[in-house]
This record gives sequence, structure tokens and C-alpha cells, in this order.
Amino acid sequence: MDQDRNSAVLVKRGVCHALFAYDVGLSINLEEADRRITANKARGSFQHKLRAPQYLEYRPAPLRVIQDAAAFPLGPYSSSPTVEVVLYDFGAVSVTYRISFDGPLAGLLLLSEALYENQGLLADSRRRIEALLTALVPAIERPNISTKGEDYLIFEVEEWVSQSGSTVWMSQDDTIARILRCEPAPLSEQEVKDATSYRISYGHDDAAIIDWNAALLFGHQMEDVRAVLEFANVELLEMRLLDHQLDHALDQAYAALSLSPKKPWARLRLPGSFEADSRRIAQLQVDGAILFARVTNTLKLVGDQYLARVYRLVSQRFHLEVWDGSITRKLHTLDSIYGKMTDRAAVRRMELLEWIIIVLIAVSIAVSFHS
Repeated sequence: MDQDRNSAVLVKRGVCHALFAYDVGLSINLEEADRRITANKARGSFQHKLRAPQYLEYRPAPLRVIQDAAAFPLGPYSSSPTVEVVLYDFGAVSVTYRISFDGPLAGLLLLSEALYENQGLLADSRRRIEALLTALVPAIERPNISTKGEDYLIFEVEEWVSQSGSTVWMSQDDTIARILRCEPAPLSEQEVKDATSYRISYGHDDAAIIDWNAALLFGHQMEDVRAVLEFANVELLEMRLLDHQLDHALDQAYAALSLSPKKPWARLRLPGSFEADSRRIAQLQVDGAILFARVTNTLKLVGDQYLARVYRLVSQRFHLEVWDGSITRKLHTLDSIYGKMTDRAAVRRMELLEWIIIVLIAVSIAVSFHS
């Protein structure tokens, strides 16, 4: 801690990227959206380190749109006059604000505190999503903006000077932890260790420290790492929403399948009455499986080991594997319930046929007696 206080670090050039992700529908037709947007736009791709394979790309590439924006005051800083909006085919949209900074590294504490749950940027990002949704309704399947979004901060330090001559990310743990946690007060040693434990470097002069609320990048040309973090933030949003949707679907499925004593009439339902419930459950199951597949298959990093390690690190910090496992189990449970519902419908049809046969036999016997 003493070394952290005595080792002054001066940032000569840096940029903070404030990300706000939303879900706007089941899917987005990017080609149709491309035709409908008249602003400056470009299909996204990675700038690869060294000679990474060219097939390392999004599948499909998201649509990136640059919009004009008013500068937001953020303490001694302000946001740039442009905003980047990124549309993903699985129905997610990410809005990014850029804030340039320089000066002492400790000065980022004011910026991180100002950006923490910033209501001005949150409201502006949602207004932009709503305006964009209005223009792109024909390109979006089942348009609906999620009530909750997912925000994330990426502090990118491109040039700096350290008076101690030591590696910044090894000597400034306390300051870095407070920046990542948006905490103005000093943190405990345990909290500092936890906040800075997810760290990765490609060379001697770069590093990425990844936390659940923010990340701090040191080095030049860190666009590829930033893109992985941006996608992971969107993936976390979709995982949370999908998990919530599956909880709702399971509640509906249990209610449809339940033959509780409180509902004695449920046993008297005709076979055809199960078809509507079965179709609804099947639709929820298919929607969840398709969205899950789209999100998890959009980004392929197997060709670049460094970026794959970055993604694995941020996945661990965001607990994406836990969300993945939870969603997989719920999809399997939904599939099991759907199977039971179809089996029950089949049994009811057989029972109805048996009763029809019994009634026909009884009628034929009665007619024979009268004749």
C-alpha cells in the first residue's frame, strides 16, 4: 500500500468507454437495419494481434453506427460529441460513450465515481435505443426494449509515465482496485486482491485487469481486447434475460402440467385443450434454444489463443459458465415438461377413444334390444 501511495503515475493519453447494453427483440435483421440507417456505419471486426487467422470474426458481424451526441459533463471530464451504437443479430444493442482523460492515474477515481450508475448517460442511452427501435421496427423480430440493461466501464490507458520506473499494474493495486470498484475510499487488502486478481498480459508493456464492474487496460492497440469485453457484457445481458424468461416459462409449464387438488376440473379437460399449452411451451423452448445458440456461437476465438484467454478470464469474472449451466438445465427441464405434456395429451386421446368405443358398443346393444 505504501508503495502504491508513493509511486506517482501520470497518464498522458487515455480513453474511458462507458458501455450500456439493452435487449430490443428476439433478433435483428442486420441487412435490413443497414438499409434503414442513414448515419455513418460499418460492419465490425477485430484488429488482430500479429498474424491471427483472418477467420477470427463475429458470425455474423454486428452493425456499428456512429451518432452525434451532446457532451455530458462528468466531474472534471466530459464525453465526446459522438456515440457508437452496435447492433447484434440476436437482438442486443450496445451504446458506447467515450471520455478522454489524462493526468494522475488517481484522478480516474473521480471519473469512475461520476460514471457509476450515471443517470444522465443511462437515460440518454435508453432514448437512443427507443429512437433507433422506432426506425428499425421492420428489421426487428418481436421488438421490445428490456426494462433493465447491462453497463460496464473500460478504462484504456494508451500512454503513461511512472516515476518509480516499475510496472504500473504491479505497483498501483490499491488505486486500480478503487477505480475498478468505483470506490473513493481505500479498500481492504482482501478487496484489493479480489478486484485485481483477474489480470492478463500479452507483452511486457501491456496488461488488462478485469473486474465485474469495470476493466483497466494498459497498452497500445487494445481494440481487440476491448471488443471481447464489449461482447462479454452483451452476452451477460442476454444470459440474464434468457434465464429470467426461462424461469417464467417454467412457471407457466408447471401451471399447465399441474393437477393440483385446488383444480379438480383439470382432470376433466378435453384432449384438445392441452394443445394450446403444449404449443406455448414448445414456442418458449424453441425461442430460448435459438437465442442461446445465437449468443454462444456469435464470437469464435479458437484461432487466437490470447483473445481466447481474455474471453475465458472475463467469462470467469462474469460467471458466464454458471449462467450457461443454469440455462442449459432449464432448457432440459422445459423439454422434459413438454414431453410429459405431449404424453399426457396422447393418453387423454386414447382414453377418449376408449370411451367412444364403449359408448358405441352400449348404443349398439341398446338398439339391438329395442329392435
